[in-house]
Amino acid sequence: MGPFLETLIGGLMAGMLYSLIALGFVLIFKASGVFNFAQGAMVLFAALAMARFSEWIPQWTGIESKLVVNVLAFAVAMVIMIALAWCIERLVLGKLVNQEGITLLMATLGITYFIDGFGQTIFGSDIYKIDVGMPKDPLFLFESVFQGGILVGQEDLIATVVAAALVGALALFFQYTSTGRALRAVADDHQAAQSIGIPLKRIWVIVWSVAGFVALVAGIIWGSKLGVQFSLSLVALKALPVVILGGLTSVPGAIIGGLLIGVGEKLSEAYIGPMLGGGIEIWFAYVLALVFLLFRPQGLFGEKIIDRV
Repeated sequence: MGPFLETLIGGLMAGMLYSLIALGFVLIFKASGVFNFAQGAMVLFAALAMARFSEWIPQWTGIESKLVVNVLAFAVAMVIMIALAWCIERLVLGKLVNQEGITLLMATLGITYFIDGFGQTIFGSDIYKIDVGMPKDPLFLFESVFQGGILVGQEDLIATVVAAALVGALALFFQYTSTGRALRAVADDHQAAQSIGIPLKRIWVIVWSVAGFVALVAGIIWGSKLGVQFSLSLVALKALPVVILGGLTSVPGAIIGGLLIGVGEKLSEAYIGPMLGGGIEIWFAYVLALVFLLFRPQGLFGEKIIDRV
């Protein structure tokens, strides 16, 4: 029972981090109908900004306190992500209103490669580290219940709590604030929202800024775990099956989908992997997403689209 619970807890923690990245996809798609392939590049760019300014600020200011440096680096990185969101909306997406979906998709692909190259030009292409003080030593829980206890990484546990808190805060923001209600109105019908005075462009900037904030938090967490390198943008690809499973328009779906995929891939690797030679964790999420695309393409919580002729 102990190994099973250890694997289950590990899957839940990984799934919450997947959900955090998937939220960036869902937020932008709900508000603008754009499937943002640039979310992975935004995670990488945000992590690079955090890592590099954590190095530069002590050199420029002489500040030695790690806490102060991290707070300042986070603030600067957040300002950069908001500026990036504003530029994306003003210079690209704002010019493509009412265009075909494939046009918007290709635009986000172009944004992806631009952000990747721009980040490398500004911040460099080495592997950088983010140290926000999260302990990396493991914990052994329930030692009195299970022999040897259940091994849980402190860093993973803290990251999961942070991700869960952010996901909960965003859910409350969408549900109970006037800006959140405006975002949901835009998601339901752009023209109707405009007719009652909701400024579409301002809403899109807010959404992309929130997505940038989510990317920054996700980038800090994954950068602290894996190091900031250009393969970090590939982590966001794990969020694609999450949004397919949960539904492109559902914030709760992103959460449930992430948890299901996180638990599913860990349990399948632990219990089915040895029989098949391993490697299930790599492709489990994508096969599950393919099954959903075949039998329930709108996902668990997505809206079913019905075309009437």
